Amino acid sequence: MTRSLKDKTLFISGGSRGIGLAIALRAARDGANIAIAAKTADPHPTLPGTIHTAADAIRAAGGQPLPLLCDIREETQVEQAVAQTVDRFGGIDICINNASAIRLTGILDTPMKRFDLMHGVNGRGTFLVTQKCLPHLLRAPNPHVLSISPPLHMEERWFGPHVAYSMAKYAMSLVVLGVAGEYRGRVGVNALWPRTAIDTAAMTEFKPAQDSRPLRSPEIMADAAHLILTAPATETTGNFFIDDEVLRAHGRTDLSGYALPGTDDIDLLPDFFVPSLRELRGLSDPGNHDRPQKAG
Repeated sequence: MTRSLKDKTLFISGGSRGIGLAIALRAARDGANIAIAAKTADPHPTLPGTIHTAADAIRAAGGQPLPLLCDIREETQVEQAVAQTVDRFGGIDICINNASAIRLTGILDTPMKRFDLMHGVNGRGTFLVTQKCLPHLLRAPNPHVLSISPPLHMEERWFGPHVAYSMAKYAMSLVVLGVAGEYRGRVGVNALWPRTAIDTAAMTEFKPAQDSRPLRSPEIMADAAHLILTAPATETTGNFFIDDEVLRAHGRTDLSGYALPGTDDIDLLPDFFVPSLRELRGLSDPGNHDRPQKAG
């Protein structure tokens, strides 16, 4: 089976850096059209990348870019960005909900302004972008929505340290759950989340300085996303995929290539919301969630 995104059009929120950009570059190598809808048009003082540097990288990788300045909290801006994408490329095949806001603080240390930002970007933004892309996805031959959001496992440990962020992130996954049910058989709607922490600008800010455990590169998420997005949409929907499970289900058992230079792919720093590799190795019956799922 040939798995390619050649000539497919992807609309990616927040794709100017990190996981979103890695997914865009993987699609670009196939020859895809990629709309990058993000807020950073001018260089940020601390964060790398803009919609324009992302467009340059996409073009260099073999794709056709469309940089779009867009705040996904604003309905008019999202409508305009989607319309520009359709005008430029003739439609939308894939919607990637990647944009996210984060603040890892407890309830007493979370200003309501930050609470509103996280919920406006994560839950509301995902709902809004999906809503505006859906009419065009329904005309595509193999339409997909993919959200970079966690599996819906309600455990105190995922909420206690940072309840506002966890609520906002789980809101993205609730959109996946609902839209997958509403459009089952018509659009493939899934979530993808990393087992381990990924080397992004966010991790530079939030990883404890004393934690020396290694990270994986964003390419592991990009390769897992590619497998999901090239699978039949009518058969691959309503899943909460984990990156390493997707790859292993397709026979990619050696994941050491995703370790950062100078580190080993062992004792990795676990991400939020999923069991660590160490936990999994200690489970005699990991259950359905921890068995590999195959995207197509």
